[in-house]
Amino acid sequence: MNFVTDFIDILRNTLLITGLVMVMMLLIEYINVTSHGKRLQRLQKTRFGQVVFAAILGLIPGCMGGFAAVSLFTHNVINFGALSAAFISATGDESFVMFATIPETAILLNILLFVLAIIVGVAVNMFVKKFPAPFQANHFAIHSEDHHHHHSSSKGSWKENLKNISFQRAILITGVIIFIVGLVSGLLDHSHDHGMDIMDHAHCDHDHGHEHHHHHDMNFLFNERWLNLLFVGVSVIVLYILLKVNDHFLSDHLWGHVIKKHFLKIFLWTLGALVFIYLIMLNVNIQDWVSDNALWILLIAILIGIIPESGPHMIFITLFASGHIPFSVFLANSIVQEGHSALPLLAESKRGFVWVKLLKIMLAAIAGLLGYFIGF
Repeated sequence: MNFVTDFIDILRNTLLITGLVMVMMLLIEYINVTSHGKRLQRLQKTRFGQVVFAAILGLIPGCMGGFAAVSLFTHNVINFGALSAAFISATGDESFVMFATIPETAILLNILLFVLAIIVGVAVNMFVKKFPAPFQANHFAIHSEDHHHHHSSSKGSWKENLKNISFQRAILITGVIIFIVGLVSGLLDHSHDHGMDIMDHAHCDHDHGHEHHHHHDMNFLFNERWLNLLFVGVSVIVLYILLKVNDHFLSDHLWGHVIKKHFLKIFLWTLGALVFIYLIMLNVNIQDWVSDNALWILLIAILIGIIPESGPHMIFITLFASGHIPFSVFLANSIVQEGHSALPLLAESKRGFVWVKLLKIMLAAIAGLLGYFIGF
């Protein structure tokens, strides 16, 4: 195998995934900030309504839904069962990567997490009438300050923006245009012999890994080409947003909250995960190792899920996408992790953080072991 060719394909896949993630995050950041969280003020008054609403918040890709749930919890607006539901359905920034690489599975996973979140949230509320308080509600300035600023209306003149274009706007516009060209031209399409598929190709003499691989091939509406064209449309919308928003909004939110905080981290974690898997697959038959050590893999997936940070969980997305770990392990890791949405909860209520994590660990262990013995 030509290492240079393989690395180019890995780099291309990294750029594709990172680009898709950034485009989606920029769009969601715009929608979230310009709405000022007004929908959050229309919470259902019933305990069940809080659980459903919180579970929906958790499904929002990225950290914003999780941050909103923590903020509502610390303000005693939603209960502990609802908070638990939000954290069970949440998968953090990894959600962007899942929808970009394994969309069919991402939809199935989100449905399962949503159902589990509601069931567990309702069950928790049956036994926990009121979680120990009080909580201080003074640490969400970074996300709640937008309620006090009129500049977040974001509107600006594209002619003026281009006439007096800032360095940040120029970089973002150029990057999105290059990404659109890459998608339309096919330069960023997945290779069928390398890149993400390199994990299967590295041991192509072992047929037992191909079943999983073919299961994840996109078809019909989830065909890779159709998806790329769909993301071209999303990218055009983002390009329009970049042209229209005022400098303050672009600098504070699109650049400050998304690019500065997420771009390099997602690029490096994605590249690192792909290179790591590639190097491992050159020397280890991961399919046989996983088959012989399934319970250890499950335990590792749960333990890594405890980390309140986006990035470490990328390895399980990569392993699952290449057909080297079963869905049960992927599900277990997804249940325990929530990206870095839990960081503000850890800062505000360590007791709440510990109890939510313990609850999720038990749920992940049950789901993972059930999947192990059933064989999925």
